[in-house]
Amino acid sequence: MHEARFWEKEQGNAVRCKLCRFYCHIAMGKRGLCGVRENRDGILYSRVYGRSVASNVDPIEKKPLFHLLPGSLSYSVATVGCNFSCRHCQNHQIAQWPREKDSIPGENLSPEEIVSQAVKAGCRSIAYTYTEPTIYFEYAYDTAVLAKEAGLKNIFVTNGYTSPEALAAIAPYLDAANVDLKGFSDEFYRQVTGASLQGVLATLKEYKRLGIWTEITTLVIPQHNDDDEQLRGIADFIAQEMGEATPWHVTAFYPTYKMLDEPPTPVEALARARKIGLDAGLQYVYTGNIPGADGENTLCPKCKKVVVGRHGFRLIDNNLSDNRCRFCMAPIDGIWQ
Repeated sequence: MHEARFWEKEQGNAVRCKLCRFYCHIAMGKRGLCGVRENRDGILYSRVYGRSVASNVDPIEKKPLFHLLPGSLSYSVATVGCNFSCRHCQNHQIAQWPREKDSIPGENLSPEEIVSQAVKAGCRSIAYTYTEPTIYFEYAYDTAVLAKEAGLKNIFVTNGYTSPEALAAIAPYLDAANVDLKGFSDEFYRQVTGASLQGVLATLKEYKRLGIWTEITTLVIPQHNDDDEQLRGIADFIAQEMGEATPWHVTAFYPTYKMLDEPPTPVEALARARKIGLDAGLQYVYTGNIPGADGENTLCPKCKKVVVGRHGFRLIDNNLSDNRCRFCMAPIDGIWQ
């Protein structure tokens, strides 16, 4: 047990957690929605600090982050738990563990050990991923501080529900994030994730305000968020609020967890979503989870030639020169060095 950050006392030994936008009221002996923050005798504790349930060396393209050190390796780490309850959760075995079981699995892995292993593996970044990094904020924060000192980048792969206070605290150490924008209706968010659309949109604007490089991912689910209205809403929001240079990843859904009866996303639906993004003025729109499909490459917004070529998670071509397109010397947005 590790004392948590971002909470305040309330009457009757209850506490108010202020880590994410749910702002849970937690009575003594109870836990927040995430299942990993517990009120013991009027003090809020993290149940997952230092308890890594997954640690792997991944290509940065797997996050997906296409505009951060392409072709590099990222040391990925996670604990169990999530503040969302997504019906299509791709990592439900670990993300939903605390809701379905009482124990906290994982190996003891200190922030110092994470950074040491990342350096030894030749990684250039550490990604807090697989589950939701917000819910193990203290663990991620302490690791991020050490990673920055070691010259590594820090990345959140997140559902975008961190409170403004917590995001501001880690911003000096957080280089980039991939944020899920799962749909563009509050009904979809309530029914499928248990959260609210407006909370995610507000968090995305905070990422922009704080100057953290942000890429956005939408898992396109047939008959749930694949209608033109929602896709146009997402594309227009990105263009108008985040900037036309913000990459948008539209990725294929495969049946999982509580959505086993839904069909996989057809390639044509991703192509349509990508076109909607490009028509909205977005400069970088990618398709994912279908290797070889059109939309994996980074094209120069000016001359339209391939500046970074990919197949799946593999880099096959790199035509960047000092953060510019080698062919026309136009600047390409991102973190390349």
